[in-house]
Amino acid sequence: MFDLSFLLEDGYLKLFRDGVLTTLRLFVVSGLLSIVVGVTLTTLRALPVKLFKGFVIVVVEYHRNVPVLVQILVWYFGVPQLLPEGLRDWINAGNTEFFFATIALSLNAGAFISEDLRSGLRAIPNTQQEAAWSIGLTYLQSFRYVILPQGIRVALPALLNQALLLFKNSSLAMAIGVHELLYRTRQIDNLTFRTFDVFLVATILYLIGTLALMALSEHFAKRRTAPSGV
Repeated sequence: MFDLSFLLEDGYLKLFRDGVLTTLRLFVVSGLLSIVVGVTLTTLRALPVKLFKGFVIVVVEYHRNVPVLVQILVWYFGVPQLLPEGLRDWINAGNTEFFFATIALSLNAGAFISEDLRSGLRAIPNTQQEAAWSIGLTYLQSFRYVILPQGIRVALPALLNQALLLFKNSSLAMAIGVHELLYRTRQIDNLTFRTFDVFLVATILYLIGTLALMALSEHFAKRRTAPSGV
């Protein structure tokens, strides 16, 4: 029989709350940055410049084929060693765990977002591009104001799925000491030795987050397919 009353003792409930807030902060910041990364990569790949396309392909293939946990560890343990000593000391003086986890998660999600956007752009007829040119828009202007907004709308279900994956992948930040939900769960488990009860609470909290994102995804999917007027 489950007894979760221990959460009211010794500040365990506060630890869970802090973990949830850190997870949400990591998810929101990484999510916003990943959108910027994804749109930037998509734009560079759409430009008629082979160097840009090659760069984007390398970035995307790295993030698609290397485990997210390895990417986080590379950023936390490897990248600082490549920086000048002064800059490295300045970075290490702050909350480097959260900082590097955010970068790793943003780049990973951004790479996948760029592929989803590229798939959405393929669904846009070439006549849209030609129509934009016919009214005097440049290549970049037509891409920004005509093609990309339509591509985002087509790719919206896949983009919301990436948000779901990003939320779950945020738990990997525990590996470098980010005090998110899974980190706090392990901490409470070590203090109470009530492994099943503690991880049951964590499971419920993660389910609440993922189900909320799934509901949001379904809502936008229905709006996308709904008729546009009477």
